Amino acid sequence: MDIQKKKGIELLYFDGCPAWRNALAEFELALKSLGLSRGIDLVQIETDTEARVNRFVGSPTIRIEGEDLFPVDHTDYALGCRLYTTPEGMRGWPSTEMILAALAEQDLLHPGEAGADQRR
Repeated sequence: MDIQKKKGIELLYFDGCPAWRNALAEFELALKSLGLSRGIDLVQIETDTEARVNRFVGSPTIRIEGEDLFPVDHTDYALGCRLYTTPEGMRGWPSTEMILAALAEQDLLHPGEAGADQRR
């Protein structure tokens, strides 16, 4: 599997949470470090109903073809900010390194790409 071939790359957010812009910047940086210039679809969630329909676990959420890049065991969908456990502590967005590691873990990188699993 390869992120370049994936059709749906989304960042779900709501305006009340300022961290989504940082997540977008980190995700774009991760893609750039891989030499990719893919677009990221921004999906604004505006109501609790939209949150439930979209299985929105908090802002920001990064999804590839509908699958959360950082899956959580959570079914209480509503508008709210999401927290990530980063090497720097709790933060409202994942780091570039975390994004690269999650892409590699989900087998979305080519062998040899930055952050790709070299054990193949």
